[in-house]
This record gives sequence, structure tokens and C-alpha cells, in this order.
Amino acid sequence: MALSWITALVTGLAALHFLQKRFFPYFWLDLRYLLKVIRYGIQIEKYKRTGHVVSVVDRFVQQAQRIPDKAFIIFHGQVHTYREMDRRSNRVANVFMKYTALKKGDTVAMLMNNEPDFINVWFGLVKVGCMVAFLNYNIRSRSLLHCFHSCGAKILVVGADMLESLEEILPNLQEDNISVWVMAAESTLPGVNTILDKLDNVTDEPIPQTLRFVDSIKAATLFIFTSGTTGLPKAAVISQLQALRGAAGIWAFGGTPDDIVYVTLPLYHSAASLIGIGGCVYLGATCILRKKFSASQFWVDCKKYDVTVFQYIGELCRYLCKLPVREDEKDHKVRMAVGNGVRSDVWKEFITRFGDIKMCELYGATEGNICFMNHTGKIGAVGRSNFFYKLVFPFELIKYDIQKDEPIKNKDGWCERVKKGETGLLISKVNHANPFFGYAGNKKHTTKKLLCDVFNKGDVYFNTGDLMVQDHDNFLYFRDRIGDTFRWKGENVATTEVADIIGMLDFIQDANVYGVAVAGHEGKVGMASIILKPGMSLDLKSIYEHAVNYLPGYAFPRFLRLQENMEVTGTFKQQKFRLVEQGFDPSVISDPLYFLDDSQKSYVPMTKDIHDKITSGLLKL
Repeated sequence: MALSWITALVTGLAALHFLQKRFFPYFWLDLRYLLKVIRYGIQIEKYKRTGHVVSVVDRFVQQAQRIPDKAFIIFHGQVHTYREMDRRSNRVANVFMKYTALKKGDTVAMLMNNEPDFINVWFGLVKVGCMVAFLNYNIRSRSLLHCFHSCGAKILVVGADMLESLEEILPNLQEDNISVWVMAAESTLPGVNTILDKLDNVTDEPIPQTLRFVDSIKAATLFIFTSGTTGLPKAAVISQLQALRGAAGIWAFGGTPDDIVYVTLPLYHSAASLIGIGGCVYLGATCILRKKFSASQFWVDCKKYDVTVFQYIGELCRYLCKLPVREDEKDHKVRMAVGNGVRSDVWKEFITRFGDIKMCELYGATEGNICFMNHTGKIGAVGRSNFFYKLVFPFELIKYDIQKDEPIKNKDGWCERVKKGETGLLISKVNHANPFFGYAGNKKHTTKKLLCDVFNKGDVYFNTGDLMVQDHDNFLYFRDRIGDTFRWKGENVATTEVADIIGMLDFIQDANVYGVAVAGHEGKVGMASIILKPGMSLDLKSIYEHAVNYLPGYAFPRFLRLQENMEVTGTFKQQKFRLVEQGFDPSVISDPLYFLDDSQKSYVPMTKDIHDKITSGLLKL
């Protein structure tokens, strides 16, 4: 009797196991991930109810007390422990308290490359109670000045290696009585203050905790700049809620305190700062930080420092796959990679070449109120949804007219959801649990990112600007950006900003900037269709010099198209759809085409030979 009962039980369990594998293959992975989301959600809810938020910097101070001698940052061979970073950030805080009139709630902007002192300045300023703005070190001149002023900063802190960018805007800053500080012991620039020489004149004792105390999860802590969809870069308001969610990312994917995380992405981005540095702080892990990504040194560093986790963007993985094949490519300890934007073909090639690395693809706009995490490792997907996930992060995919650049509405004036397997615009509901904090400086930028009265009167959704597909297994796949933005070299490029810069040249009447696809490359490459003023001639060298002086490298239009008339829509918007489809093939396009040739420091006529070399990968972009 007992034997038959046991046999029946085993048979039943085996049948359940078979059914689960057959019809619910992701059940246990989903359950494990859901439990983590619930666990972290309870902690966030506790912060809301108690009115005492344990911020990322609070967590860092706790880790410095708990594991003081553990390496926190290793930067090009130099080891900085949790205790050392805590004390140095205390000194930075005390310098600003002693030598400036900064007070709790003020904003300070940072223009710094990846280095340990980026984190020391960031944490030090937060300890004083300041909000911090991370400026993109690639932008120059007019754009840089715009970014600084848009976040309302009172002080600018500049890295010692960023003085060239500072010199371009220093007169304007000084006209506005902005205090400028350089991470150096001395400076030849008039009126510029230095920090390093003052660190020895202040104590490294802890700053009073009351200065950094946060009582609301919605309180702003950072400004991180994003191109958004139009115009100059915008200062996205990063709340404590967003910072804490980002810091839990690596943990949610399975990160542990024993992990060694390799960060080569720029710290001014939310990926490296919030997920990378914040993630190490949350875990109490070690971060291997590089000034810049180097494909040739990537695996050398991974082996040297026993890296177990690295951060990526799609381009990074593609660069690594283009390295010459070596016999020992799987001889490393990397087990997990966290990032976004890797194509399916690159993903497959990467794990085939470099070993069984868990690729943790995620999705989330810097300023957005939604994120997806591909916790199952499904190749190509940016995330996965289910009934419970949509309760926490309500979102929809709606029908969108790409040519008209607007949502499609039914006869009653409401938006319509797409069916599974169809491409739609991703929108995320704005509510108390998932607020949208918008941008600093201009309320119009914030309201333009919202869709109102979508399905019902009074509902509000955040417009991600991304076209996505949800398959029948509830995996989500990124398809494209809409509007006036494209992505290149891991950066968002606002086409109107580039067009405004190109249009400053006195011989150009109008410029229409858009992104075109290039085989074998992530994202899209910048292209500008230009119209000359009557009686003016085209000066290719001037366009090149102007682009170099006013635009970051990733925003350069690599291709030019000279047209006689600018195509516009019925509402007089520049027409891009047909131009994007036509690309840059001189055998298809009758208009004169030009290519940005770095070796000649000018644009040169696009030939069939140049086109073929680009599409075959022989000519690097």
C-alpha cells in the first residue's frame, strides 16, 4: 500500500515536472525574479512609510563601516578601499563646506572623466546635502553651457584633464558669477579654484548625517542628461527611487558581494553610475573601473583582476567579437554581463566565442518610469512581462503611424493596443507608484513626454519613444526609436540639436538630420540632408571643422546629402522617413553624397568604393 502510494506520488511529481517544462518553462525563473522584486518593493515601501530613506550614499557609508578594508574601486592598478573612499569623499565634502557657501539643496555640476575622484566628488557633495549633475564630457561649447545652466547649478567641478572644454565656456561662466573648481593642486586659469591642495587642510571625519538625510523616496538626487527626442540635451531628474532601483539591478540578476564588476562605460551615464557603481555599493562588491573602454585590454583586465561581471552596451560586445580569434578566449572567470542594446547575432557569437556568460539584457530610459530585465537569458529579448509584472509596472504597446509620427487613434479618439507579435509604441502608465519626474529647467520638455487621455479620460502615460514587440511567450524585443532621435556609439543623438549646429554655417539654408542603418553596426549613423542658400557654394572643410568644434564625436553626421529642396510633411515638419529608407548608397541616390573622412579632416565625395568598404566593414565608422 505504502509502496503504491509512493509510486503514485513520484509519478505525479514527474508528470507535474513534465507539464511545467512543457507549458511553463520559465516558471521557476519567473518566480525567483518575482520574489526578488517583491522583497525589494517591501524595502522601498518601508522607506515611504517611515520617512527615512537609506540612499545609495547611506548604503556606501554603512559598507565602509562593515567592510572597511575591502577594495571598492580598482582603477588602472590602484586599489581604493571602502574606508579610503569614504574618508576622501569626507574631505571633498569638508572642502566645499569650508571654502564655499554651498547649502543643503543646492546643485553642483561635474565635468569629469572616469576616475575614483568622480565618485569621491559625487558622494562628497551628496554628504553635504547637494544634488549633483553629471555633465557629458563629450559635449562642448554651446551645448555644454546649455547643460550647465539648465540644471540650475551654482558650482562647476572639472576634472584636471578637462581644462580644454572648460576654457571654451569659462568666460561665460564667470560673467554669470559661477564658481569653478578644478580637481588639481594648481591652475593657470584666472579665477578658477583648486581642490587637491585643500584636501590636506580639512578633516576626513564624517559629515553630520543630518545634511544628507532624505525623508522622501521622490526627492531628487541627481541630474543626468539625455538627448530625449528634440533639441539640446535635457537634465533628467533622478529621484531617490530611481537611484535605488538602479542600484539593485546587478543583485536582481544574481550578483553577490563576492563579484568583481568591470565598468568601462562613462560614469556620466546612468548605466555606469547607478547600475555599476550603485550596484557595487548595494552588494558591497569590488569595481574595476577604467577611464575608457579598450577592446584590446578588455580580456587582459578580466583575467588580471578575476572579473566575474561586466557592464556592456551592444557596441562593446560587437567590438569584442571583431577581435582576432585566440585559443584562450574562454580562459576567464566572467559569468555574467549586464547591459543593453546587443543584437541577437552578436549575442550568439559572443557566448559561442567567449563562453557560457549569462547575458543580462535590460531596458529603461534614464528619465523613464519603467524598466524590463531579461532574467531568463532569452537571446534577443530586452525583458519579460507577465500578469504580476504589469500590476507593478503597468505598460501598453499601442499602434503608431511612423510616417505621420503620431499614435493611431480609433473613431472615438482613443489609442489602440497592438496584438502580440505586432510592433507598437511602448507607453508606461504614470501613477503614484511609478511617477515621472521629468526634466529640470523647462516644463514643456516634461509635458511633451506625456500622453494624456490615452484609453480613458484623465489617464496619463509616459511616452518612451521606443517601438517594441511582445511575443506570445511575453518576451519583449526592441525594434526602433521614433521621432527625432537615433542611437549611435551607445548614445542618443537628438537630430534637431545637430541640425541647429549645422545650420549655424552661413552658407546653409536648412539641414535635416536623421540616422541611417549600416550593416554590421548597432544603432544608426548620422546623416544630414542640407540645402544651400541661394548663390552660396558648399564648403565641405568648414562643415567638418564646425562639427568637430561644436558636436561630440558620436553626433557627427558621417554622411551629407545635398538637396535642392527640403521635403516636408503636410504640417510642414521635415520629412525623414523616405530619406532614412534610401540610406547613403550613391548607386540609388542621384543627389550628391559626401562622407566624413577623418584622415583628410573634411567631407569627401561618396563613391561606390567607399560605400562598399563601409558596408563590408573594411572602413571603420
